[in-house]
Amino acid sequence: MKRVFKTLLITCIAMMLAVPAMAANTIKIGFNIPLTGDIPKVGESSKLSAEMLKADINGAGGLDVGGKKYMLDFIYEDNEAKAESAVTTALKLIEKDEVLAMIGPNSSKQAVPAGEVANDNSVVMISPWSTNPDTTFDRPWVFRAAFLDPFQGPVAVNFAVETFGAKTAAVLYDLSNDYSKGLAEIFKNVFEKKMGPGTVLAFESHGTKDQDFSAQLTKIIATKPDFIFVPDNYNQVALIVPQARQLGYKGQFMGSDAWGSSELMTLCGDACKGLYFSTHYAAAGATGATKKFIDRYTAKYGETPDDVAALTWDATRVVLQGIQNAGKLTGKLKKDRKAIRKGMQEITSFAGITGNMKFDDQGDPIKCAVVVQISQTGQFEFRKSVCP
Repeated sequence: MKRVFKTLLITCIAMMLAVPAMAANTIKIGFNIPLTGDIPKVGESSKLSAEMLKADINGAGGLDVGGKKYMLDFIYEDNEAKAESAVTTALKLIEKDEVLAMIGPNSSKQAVPAGEVANDNSVVMISPWSTNPDTTFDRPWVFRAAFLDPFQGPVAVNFAVETFGAKTAAVLYDLSNDYSKGLAEIFKNVFEKKMGPGTVLAFESHGTKDQDFSAQLTKIIATKPDFIFVPDNYNQVALIVPQARQLGYKGQFMGSDAWGSSELMTLCGDACKGLYFSTHYAAAGATGATKKFIDRYTAKYGETPDDVAALTWDATRVVLQGIQNAGKLTGKLKKDRKAIRKGMQEITSFAGITGNMKFDDQGDPIKCAVVVQISQTGQFEFRKSVCP
C-alpha cells in the first residue's frame, strides 16, 4: 500500500511540475472580437485568419524567440460588438487569462474604450480595423494595422469629385458609432473646404439598431445630391442602399472601409453592385504574398478573405514580430509585456499583405488606401491606390 501511495505521490508531483513547464513554453494572445451582435462576420473573419496563422507557426514547431520555440495559444473572447462588453472582455483577457498581448477590438466603437483599458493596464493592444484617431492617441501601449480616418476622409472626397464629377454631396451616418460619426464629420469638413460652404446638402444620422431609414433618405433625396456618402457598417449599408433605390434615388454612393466585409453582398445583393468604397486592400487582382494569402484562405474556408481577415493577419504578425524583437521571455508577466511593447516600437517598417507600413510615434501605420468598385459578379475590384 505504501509503495502504491508513493508511486501515486510521485506521479502527482510530476504532473504538477509539468504544467508550469508547458505554460512556460506557450505564448498566450487574446482576441477581443465580435462573434455575436451586429457585425459577427467581423469577428469570424478575424478568428479564421488568426487560426490559419497559428496553425502555420505551431505546425513549424512554434515561434522562435531568442533561440527558444514557443507554441501559440490564442484566446478568443466575444465583445458582442458593444463598447461595454469590449471593456469587460479586455479586463478578462488581461487579469484572468493573463495574455501577453491583445488583438482587437476591430470596430472603433469598441476599440476606443478597450484601448483605454489596455493602456491603463500596460498591455499591448493592436486593432486590426479601427480607423478612429482616439483609439491610439496618447496611448503608448496601443497600436493599429489600419490607416486613420483623417486620411480616409479626403480619399473618399477626392475620388468622388474626380470620378463622379460631384459638386454636392449628402451624408448618412450612425450617430452612436465613434467610427461612423467621426468619419462623417471629417468627410463633411474636407468636402466643403474643397467644394465650398454648404455643398454638403444633407447631414443625416441614425441609430445603430435602426432598420428603417426612409425618413432620413427622403430628406437626403429631396436635396438632389450628386452622391451619398455612407460611412456605416456593412449590415447597415445592406439596408440603406436598397431603401434608397425603393425611394427612387438613382445616383451614386460612396462608402468606407466598414463596407469591406464579404457578408456585404450576401446581405445587399444586386443593389450594391457598381458602388465604390475606400478600403485597405483589393482581393481581386492581388499579386505576390497577398495573392498567396487569399488563395490559401479561400481554399481553407471556401470564401475570399475580406479586409478584416487580411488586417488581422497583419496585426497578429506585427505583435509576433514585437515578441521576437523582445529577444527573450522571462515568464514574468509585467516584465514580458513591457519588453513586447518595446519590441513593437522598434518595428520601423513592416511588409504586410495589406501593404507596406511604417509606424509613427502614436503607433499608427503610414500606409496606402485603395478604392474598390463592386463588380457585377459581386467582387471588390481595385480602382485606385492613394498613398500619404
